[in-house]
Amino acid sequence: MRQIVLDTETTGLEPKQGHRIIEIGCVELVDRRLTGNNFHQYLQPDREIDEGAVEVHGITTEFLADKPRFEDVVDDFISYVDGAELIIHNAPFDVGFLNAELEKIGRKEGLLESICTITDTLVMARKKHPGQRNSLDALCRRYEIDNSQRQLHGALLDSEILADVYLIMTGGQGALSFGGQSSEGGKQDGATAIRRIATPRGSLAIVRATGAECQAHELRLDALDKTCGHSCVWRQDG
Repeated sequence: MRQIVLDTETTGLEPKQGHRIIEIGCVELVDRRLTGNNFHQYLQPDREIDEGAVEVHGITTEFLADKPRFEDVVDDFISYVDGAELIIHNAPFDVGFLNAELEKIGRKEGLLESICTITDTLVMARKKHPGQRNSLDALCRRYEIDNSQRQLHGALLDSEILADVYLIMTGGQGALSFGGQSSEGGKQDGATAIRRIATPRGSLAIVRATGAECQAHELRLDALDKTCGHSCVWRQDG
């Protein structure tokens, strides 16, 4: 089973107002294991970035000046995600922006819903934790995931963090299994599939107390007898 955890950063909040994607970050899971086969791309949006958006992700117009445009990388992106399950936090936002970019370059036949299945982890979290905060930061606190590097939002970093959240929220970190396999298809879940590794053990050394150590021990027991008013447990039979 191939899953892609995806996040984007944008120039603003609404594609209908002409806002564009400026960063795409994806990490790949195969059978609930991180493969390292990631997709990451900054994009030239051909427009200014809202000041509020810069405060969120820290990406500036100047930084993006020499980056490719969406149409320059779309074939690589489509090839990467084609047929996968996309794992996205607040999926309507990212999917809406990606579809707007696809429509802008005339790829209406290739909207994400037609080539991928989409799972929204925000919807999952709200069902699992009703009435609680379910932002990515809140989920990290709830599941004790270290997101101390997340001073600003970043598409690739947020995808890596979301992958950890998703794996824990859905039954355990498969990437931490030692020789085990995913629970899908009747195989063991990564959280429980830990192999015991037999290692040869040498003979144990027997170290006996010296006479002086035995004498000091007896003196200590004498002091305990005086304190408790009777023979201490170390001098009682059975």
